[in-house]
Amino acid sequence: MTYDFAPLFRTAIGFDRLARLADTLPQDVAAYPPYNIERLSEDSYRVTLAVAGFAPEEVDVTVKDNALLVSGRVAEAAPPTSEFLHRGIAARAFSRRFLLADHMVVEGAAMANGLLHVQLRRVIPDSARPRKIAITTAGTSPATLEPGKVAGELPAAA
Repeated sequence: MTYDFAPLFRTAIGFDRLARLADTLPQDVAAYPPYNIERLSEDSYRVTLAVAGFAPEEVDVTVKDNALLVSGRVAEAAPPTSEFLHRGIAARAFSRRFLLADHMVVEGAAMANGLLHVQLRRVIPDSARPRKIAITTAGTSPATLEPGKVAGELPAAA
């Protein structure tokens, strides 16, 4: 199935990266391991993956190119001493990838009770924050504003 996102980009400028991401979306979504994505506050998030049966040293959390990659590989186990009548607990290798928005920072990861919690925070640099632009009239020249000053403020007398 192909989606046409052209109408979304008619009024958007500089969102080429978003268009490329839409083109690279996976066609089939794996269901293992199950996960939750929670918004804890305005700029704080948590991704929780159910990784029962994995030890912390068998799970890798990596951030590269605005992507969070969580993968796990179970160490070689000894042959079972009993016969399974039903084996419903998965112990297979996995790899789960999450695309991160710009300015997302992974703060850490912790494992407890078979759940891996990855803490994320949005950290927007000052250069990317909104700023006020001065509007000039035909008879005036544009004033050079210094950081932290408001348009229309007069310089202090010397």
